[in-house]
Amino acid sequence: MAGADPGARIGELLDRLGREAGPQARETADELVRSVVEFYGEGLARTVRLLRTAPAGSDPLAVLTADELVGDLLILHDLHPEDTMTRVGRALDKVRPYLGSHAGDVDVAGLDLETPEGPTLRLRLRGSCDGCPSSTQTVRWTIEEAVARLAPEIAHIEVEGVAEAPAAGVAEAPAADGQPLLQILPHPPADAPGAPPPAADGEPPRWHTLAAPALPARDHATRVADVEGNALLLVRLPGNLYAYRDRCPGCGADLRTAPLDGEFLSCAECAARFDVRHAGRGEQAHLEPLPLLEEEGAVRVALPELLGARP
Repeated sequence: MAGADPGARIGELLDRLGREAGPQARETADELVRSVVEFYGEGLARTVRLLRTAPAGSDPLAVLTADELVGDLLILHDLHPEDTMTRVGRALDKVRPYLGSHAGDVDVAGLDLETPEGPTLRLRLRGSCDGCPSSTQTVRWTIEEAVARLAPEIAHIEVEGVAEAPAAGVAEAPAADGQPLLQILPHPPADAPGAPPPAADGEPPRWHTLAAPALPARDHATRVADVEGNALLLVRLPGNLYAYRDRCPGCGADLRTAPLDGEFLSCAECAARFDVRHAGRGEQAHLEPLPLLEEEGAVRVALPELLGARP
C-alpha cells in the first residue's frame, strides 16, 4: 500500500510464512531475502563506484551497462537501453572467432517471446564441429554461456543443424522443417551472484576465469594452466586463444613440451600432429577442446566432466 514501510511489510510476510508453513520454511525464506538484499546491495555499490570513477564526459548509462551485474539489474527492471536482439547479436559476435576454430558459424533464426517457458532464441549452426563430438559439445556450451551473460532473460536456445546425439544438459527435438534442433536448458552464468555449484550430472560445466600469468604472452606460444587439478594447454595464435586438455589422445603423453609449428602442435612422444586453429584435428584423433571466451582482457574456460576421466 502507498506509504507503507517495505521493510516492515517484508517482516510481516516472513512472520506469516513462519506461522503457516513452519520454522524450516521461515529459515529458507530468511535466507532468500538475505540473498536478494546482498544481490541488490552489490549492484548499488557497483553503481556508485562506477559513476564516481567514470572518466569525465562519459555516458553514465554506457558506464553502467558495461558492468555485467548492473546490466543484469537494468535488464530485470526493463531499464537496459539495448533490446534483447541487440544484446544477443553482441553475444554471438563474441563467440564467432571460437566457432570459426570449429569450422562453423551461427545465424539468428528468430526470437519467440510468447513461449510458456519464457523467451526462446532460435539459432542456426552452420558447418560446425567437423564430425567431432567433443567439438560439438564445446560449441554448444560456448554459445550458451555467451548468451546467458549478455541476455539472461533468454529461457531456452534452440539450435538448428546439430545432428549428433544430445549430451548432458541438452535435448534434441524435431524442427518444423525436419532439421534437428538442439534445445539448451536455461542456466545463469556460472559466476553470477548466487549461482549454484555445478551438479555432478546433467548440468553445463562450470566456467573459470584464468589469471593473467597463466596465459601465453605472445603469438605462437603455449602455456599450461592448472584449474581444479586439471592441466589445460593454452595456445596463442594470431587473433585467437585456444584451450585443450593437456594430453595427447594418441599416446596419453602431456603436451606441455610439444613443439608448435605454425598452427600445428606435434606430440613430443608419438609425433602426432594436431591442427590447433581447427578444434585440434589430427589424422587419427582430435585433441580435447575446451569452451573458451576471451573478452576485455579476461579469459574464461569451462571444465566438462570428461576432464575427470583419465586414461
